Amino acid sequence: MAVEDKNISYRIYLVAFVIFLMAIAIAVKLTNIQWVEGDYYRKLAKERTVKNFVIPANKGNIYSADGSMLATSIPNYEIRFDAVAPKAFAFEKNVKSLSDSLSILLGKPKGFFLNEFRKARANKNRYYLVARDLSYTEYVKIKGFPLFNLGTYKGGIIVQQETVREHPIGKIAERTIGYERKTPSGTPDGKGIEWAYRKYLNGKDGKILKQKIAKGQWKPIRDVNEVDPQDGYDVISTIDVFIQDIAHHALLKQLTDYQAEHGCVVVMETKTGQIKAISNLGRAGDGSYYETTNYAIAESHEPGSTYKLVDLMTLLEDKKVDTSAVFDSHGGIITYSGKAVRDSHKGGYGKISLARGFEVSSNTVMVQAVYNNYKSNPAEFVNHINEYGLNKCLGLPIKGEGLPYVPQPGDKNWSNLSLPWMAFGYGVSITPLQTLTFYNAVANNGVMVKPQFVSEIKEWNRTIKKYNTQVINQKVCSQETILKLQAVLENTVKRGTGAKLYSKDFSMAGKTGTAQVNYAKNGGSEKYYASSFVGYFPAKKPKYSCIVVVHKPSTANNNYYGADVAGPVFKRIAQKIFTDAPSTNEIKNIDRKILKQENDYDTYFAKAQKQSLSVPNVKGMSGMDAVALLGNLGVKVKTIGIGKVKKQSIQPGENLDKNTIITLELS
Repeated sequence: MAVEDKNISYRIYLVAFVIFLMAIAIAVKLTNIQWVEGDYYRKLAKERTVKNFVIPANKGNIYSADGSMLATSIPNYEIRFDAVAPKAFAFEKNVKSLSDSLSILLGKPKGFFLNEFRKARANKNRYYLVARDLSYTEYVKIKGFPLFNLGTYKGGIIVQQETVREHPIGKIAERTIGYERKTPSGTPDGKGIEWAYRKYLNGKDGKILKQKIAKGQWKPIRDVNEVDPQDGYDVISTIDVFIQDIAHHALLKQLTDYQAEHGCVVVMETKTGQIKAISNLGRAGDGSYYETTNYAIAESHEPGSTYKLVDLMTLLEDKKVDTSAVFDSHGGIITYSGKAVRDSHKGGYGKISLARGFEVSSNTVMVQAVYNNYKSNPAEFVNHINEYGLNKCLGLPIKGEGLPYVPQPGDKNWSNLSLPWMAFGYGVSITPLQTLTFYNAVANNGVMVKPQFVSEIKEWNRTIKKYNTQVINQKVCSQETILKLQAVLENTVKRGTGAKLYSKDFSMAGKTGTAQVNYAKNGGSEKYYASSFVGYFPAKKPKYSCIVVVHKPSTANNNYYGADVAGPVFKRIAQKIFTDAPSTNEIKNIDRKILKQENDYDTYFAKAQKQSLSVPNVKGMSGMDAVALLGNLGVKVKTIGIGKVKKQSIQPGENLDKNTIITLELS
């Protein structure tokens, strides 16, 4: 018995010792957690239950040059309800009034909200959706409703805010205004002004602290933000909504009439390079047109005959020939290395001057002029093109500019056809905006300016940054050459391929173009036409330059040429700008008196006062005319009968006071 008791005692001691060791281990572990690993676990617990969420800053607005809003950020609110937060007394006291208020604002029955709130309360729903896509005004109203006006903890209201981007003028110029977004992989991406100037527009994001609640949902811990977001700056674009509207609808009408695939139009202010309008329209599957690709900036293609201005400028600048030089069009066909260059006019133009060849867009004349003068040294011709900047991008801030291509002598792609082919706009590639920039330089007396889409960055009325005109080339050629080019471009509209556009009341200058596109693909089976017109207006002292390009117009009526398809868009824009625009002329010093005028008037008035009033002869006149005549003299008239005047009571030539009454007998 003693031995057994002794064994029991050992076991008790052993158990006690084990417990003691376990207690020491627990104490060590607790100490380790508290002092060694405590920060880690506290941080982990906090991350899993409390988290900072980003509050995106409101983007700055994008405005047009005339102050119209093109893009703006609008706050969008979502209201949820934590049904556990309010005390029972507060809930029962306010839930009916809250349901009444929501019913009036949101247009749903009072009973719907009452049942939903009671159900959320019974189910202990801490994140019940009340309403989404609310405006700021609606949010403020809801925040002041019964129960919700008690705040997050006592009233259970949960507010979530996000911003959405709106374009008040709709789809017009949408691709140029652009957007900013994230790709499915999370990579930032965007287009247009929104993307190019995002560092100014985006502002700085804020932060809000939220706590994790049931079902993986989060709600704000406090009514105030940890860090308030800072709004972005406003961007003032160069777009003029009035001109933009004209350009958009003029292009849309022509695309629709010709069932074209796509097209673009750009209007540029000559002196500054500011883009006043840009429209890019592509056809959808249902036949409608909408802003798709920014063709004016991104689409680099063979320009066709509009490129002939490069030929003429280079020939004149090098003094190879003058505009009066005569060329034989050889019946409208001339061959180089077995390939034929043809004129659009069957039979050619006979023997004509270089200037006339440009005006009627003769391929044979322009190609001969270039080939005959540069065949022994093609680099001399191509170097001029490079000097004009047509072999490189314009360096626009807007993403996606198309790459130009100019073959260079010595390159592997250079052939015997390169020189003659580029003379009439083939074998080279250029964007519509590059073509317009070149023509604008001619309109601007040789000064080539960079196209500009934004004029200013502002914070309210404070200017943050101003964008001035950038000169690309101070003088693309001599003034002598410029004057000749301007004359030829004006004559092209008066009596050349643009003659259909000519108006004696409104001067324009420019060049038509009709290029074959995809002529080399699948043996030419995918070939189509691109019709264009580029120029400026008025012809004297130009204010605007403009380019219109229409791709794949219908060829059903054989009127797919630049003058037929693109030209009318140019003319409509030019005329609408100057006939519909309100006058901004001011008459200065309108109240200023001119001494000579004052003296002349006083002399006339004194003489008029001295003249006696004599009775005119109204016999034979219709009664109505006689009454009007005498009435204008201030004489009272009485008539008897109807018809013409037979007798008058006072004879013609007698002096007459204004108070005298003349009686007229009519028959």
